[in-house]
Amino acid sequence: MRALISTYDKTGLISLATWLASQGVELVATGGTHAHLAAAGLAAEDTESLTGFGALLGGRVKTLHPAIFGGLLADGSPGHTRELESAGILPLDIVVANLYPFRQAWREGRGSSDLVEQVDIGGVSLLRAAAKNFARVAVLSDPEQYQDAQARGLAAWDQNYRRELAAFAFRLVAAYDADIAHVFTGWAGPDWPERLTVTGDRAGYLRYGENPHQAAAVYQVPGPLSWGAAPPLQGKALSYNNWADVEAAWRLAWDLPAPGAVGLKHQMPCGVALAPTAALAWKRVQSADPVSIFGGIVAFNQGLDAEAAEALVGGGFLEVVVAPEVSAAARGILAAKKNLRVLEAGAPAGAGVWGREVRSVAGALLVQEPDRRLAAASTWNRVAGQDPRPGSDLELAWIVAQHAKSNAVVLVREGATVGLGQGQTNRIDAVHQAIQRAGEQAEGAVLASDAFFFPDTVAALAAAHVRAAASPGGSVRDAAVIEAAEAAGLTLWFTGERHFRH
Repeated sequence: MRALISTYDKTGLISLATWLASQGVELVATGGTHAHLAAAGLAAEDTESLTGFGALLGGRVKTLHPAIFGGLLADGSPGHTRELESAGILPLDIVVANLYPFRQAWREGRGSSDLVEQVDIGGVSLLRAAAKNFARVAVLSDPEQYQDAQARGLAAWDQNYRRELAAFAFRLVAAYDADIAHVFTGWAGPDWPERLTVTGDRAGYLRYGENPHQAAAVYQVPGPLSWGAAPPLQGKALSYNNWADVEAAWRLAWDLPAPGAVGLKHQMPCGVALAPTAALAWKRVQSADPVSIFGGIVAFNQGLDAEAAEALVGGGFLEVVVAPEVSAAARGILAAKKNLRVLEAGAPAGAGVWGREVRSVAGALLVQEPDRRLAAASTWNRVAGQDPRPGSDLELAWIVAQHAKSNAVVLVREGATVGLGQGQTNRIDAVHQAIQRAGEQAEGAVLASDAFFFPDTVAALAAAHVRAAASPGGSVRDAAVIEAAEAAGLTLWFTGERHFRH
């Protein structure tokens, strides 16, 4: 048997090559890999002696030659065997290869010329050829496969195992090409390319999905690393629902206009507050809805100190806490809650997969731009009432409404939410829910809605003594809504944009 070895990542290679040699396998290696094996005292034939050529074009061409690919692609049939013998080519039975680190270079933010040089040609071709011919050839494309391959023993490298290795290699090559396609598309391609290439690396299995009978796993997408790449500082692994909830809370926290915190359950905010310290922000979040926050997620856009940690530990059961920084003192205090997951995550570096949000439906993917547009209050149109400016509370309500589930209504007073109505199938129920949760605090509060108002909405706000409101405007009933707001003494602003979230 003969093995062709051509690797960029040399991890575990000497151990594998030594084992292969001990099993009577002849080694053939490309230039740098050949030198690496020779330095370890391992005898290997250089591919140059097979092809009659050294590396060309600064190393871009090393293995692309019939003497190599003929030996890989021959299927062992009499006809193929005669052709190899006629050309003086020996079969190759094993390929050990991995690829240039394109993704690593991408994550490091290297320039286009450097990234182009990280596009592997020969390695990809070796993997594809070996994988195509799995009926005869075994392909090892990741150093993590080496130990298992040795433990099995060559006699157990049967066709089923070779098929598994081939499938792994094809998945690796597909993901590698998807990374390259994405980067090149970003350089010069269309905003909506004719083909969407989406890939991810399995970061771990989850205990289950939304429910115990649903299997689930989490995949890390390539590109700039996000909070999803870092394990919790403490606590259990994140569940499927935790991942979705943390994402929603974290993004809302970083959209806040000042230091603050977000409490969230089921991807819906239940309390949002601004405050100069994390401890005070958390206390205001908890006060906003002390019932709903039980078992929830809390996200901060400011670091956690000992005072904040003490407040969190004494504040009831929480699933996850996420902040850009957790001090050593805070970590020590939070450790008392052994099952509490604690994450460090800074501001978002990107949004969704490839800068797009992707959702699956039967047989298709729905893809959209993330909802990152938010009309500045200075651009809003006051259509009723006398307040000269919307004010910071109404601006906060509008931000939270963007992140709440439609139909969404958000009441804010003195820098904190006091009542949220969301996930309702009609607008008036969402308004009633928000007012009911706010109770007496609705009086003098301000309200934002993610979609149109109707006159019944204005009547409900007037009865609760809400002083100002913002909605997108643009309904055929706007004139009636404006008339009702003027009659009720409600200051009403039209923002000129909507923010449905389903």
